[in-house]
Amino acid sequence: MNATEKFLRYIKIDTQSDPTTGTHPSTAKQFDLMRLLERELTALGLNVSTDEHGYLYSYIPSNTDAPAIGFIAHMDTEPVVSGTNVRPQIVEYRGGEITLRSGAVLSPDRFPSLQNYVGERLIVTDGTTLLGADDKAGVAEIMALAEYLVKHPEVKHGKIGIAFTPDEEIGEGADFFDVEKFGCDFAYTVDGGPIGELSYETFNAAAATFTLKGRNIHPGAAKGKMINCCLIAGDVLSRFPETETPATTEGREGFYHIGSVVAGVEHGSIELIIRDHDRQKFEERKAFVSNLCKQMQDKYGKDSVSCEIKDSYYNMREKIEPHMQLIENAKTALSRLGITPSVLAVRGGTDGARLSFMGLPCPNLGTGGHNCHSIFEFISCESLEKGAKVLKEIVAVYANA
Repeated sequence: MNATEKFLRYIKIDTQSDPTTGTHPSTAKQFDLMRLLERELTALGLNVSTDEHGYLYSYIPSNTDAPAIGFIAHMDTEPVVSGTNVRPQIVEYRGGEITLRSGAVLSPDRFPSLQNYVGERLIVTDGTTLLGADDKAGVAEIMALAEYLVKHPEVKHGKIGIAFTPDEEIGEGADFFDVEKFGCDFAYTVDGGPIGELSYETFNAAAATFTLKGRNIHPGAAKGKMINCCLIAGDVLSRFPETETPATTEGREGFYHIGSVVAGVEHGSIELIIRDHDRQKFEERKAFVSNLCKQMQDKYGKDSVSCEIKDSYYNMREKIEPHMQLIENAKTALSRLGITPSVLAVRGGTDGARLSFMGLPCPNLGTGGHNCHSIFEFISCESLEKGAKVLKEIVAVYANA
């Protein structure tokens, strides 16, 4: 099967992760895809190892003297948008709007990147679920690479490591990753973005939770006694800068993102994430949140507001810069295929960010996906095949270095 056929097979399996379960993996259904991939790799004659946490490791033995390269993708999909009963549609795109089966409209006015795919075959959703290109496109492209190398033993390559991880979408994809077992000198995550994107810089990231405690008194006798968490929540939210949200920033601009607000009179909580590429600015943002908590304590009482801030991952640039051959070799591979490399700072994170700090330098390659985490997600069949070719060419660059 080619990458497109593999992709269409994999997206039928619901693999949504869930940040509320506290288990690893967070959902048992992620094992369904892991077991399918295990069967496919075993059928190719490869050694495969899986574990109770939902990680799959495999490798293709080297047939020449070249570095051990790893390719990594995650199996889970975003928890917020349904991944159940994905019903893809392939559209011969001639331009203009695409009306999905649900009636939702995928429009180039709203999503200008569509215009780059006129004349290609787009895989879109039915408008009720996400598609799963993040990151089953990466899974499919890596699996296509594995099948190609096994069926073409004349192609020279070093050891090729393959790993598929769970729970990347909830920030836990590297929690139980065994770098030593993987046994590679370095790796590439293959995860999202147009073909040609190459990233070795991510956000620095933290999560923060405000916990609010109020006091309920009969409204008719509440003066000087009631503490209303709904009003505290509103006060907290009003202190965040309006121009520093995901919807008002781009490029290397950081932000605060309010993920959820739950409040009644006596209890409340606010969950948010903090992001910035610059480490100093990142620390300043965390300090802003800590100081905001203190301001609320001074205003409403120390017991009324508390805040916990927890770092999630750091910008992997500092771990990649000593290994810039990873970037230069990927650029060479892209250029050989006539693809203009686009080196971008990721406005997010990847498993590679944490893996780089765990001793496995790991930049990211685009897979061809667009509008991830959305019913408007799409990817072209041509991009899937190009993605697989990019991986093959990267292997060739290292083998012939």
